[in-house]
Amino acid sequence: QVELVESGGGLVQAGGSLRLSCAASGSIFSGNDMAWYRRSSGKLREFVARISSGGSPYYINTVKGRFIISRDNAKNTVYLQMNSLKPEDTAVYYCNRLPTWAPWGQGTQVTVSS
Repeated sequence: QVELVESGGGLVQAGGSLRLSCAASGSIFSGNDMAWYRRSSGKLREFVARISSGGSPYYINTVKGRFIISRDNAKNTVYLQMNSLKPEDTAVYYCNRLPTWAPWGQGTQVTVSS
C-alpha cells in the first residue's frame, strides 16, 4: 500500500512552534529522499525542505533557521519542526518522496495568527 499520512498541524500564534509528522509506507520511505511542501490559499504547492536518505537537510531561504527537517528510518516517518512561525507560514503542509512523487496525502493545516 502506497500511503502518506501527515499530522501535527494546528492553530498557533506568531512566534510559536509546531512539529509536523509524516508517516509513509515503506515503499515510499525506504532509501528515498523525503520532502515537505506547502500550499497556501490561492497559491501553487511550494517546496519547503528536503532530507536525503542519509539525513542531509536542505531548506528554502524563507524557512532556513526556523524549520528543522528530520527522519526516523525505523518508523518510516519524516518530521518538520517549525519554530518562530509567521502568518505567512499558514498553509496546508504535505510530504512526499523525491524525485518521484507518490500519491499525495491529505496534508495537515497550519494556521499562524498574528
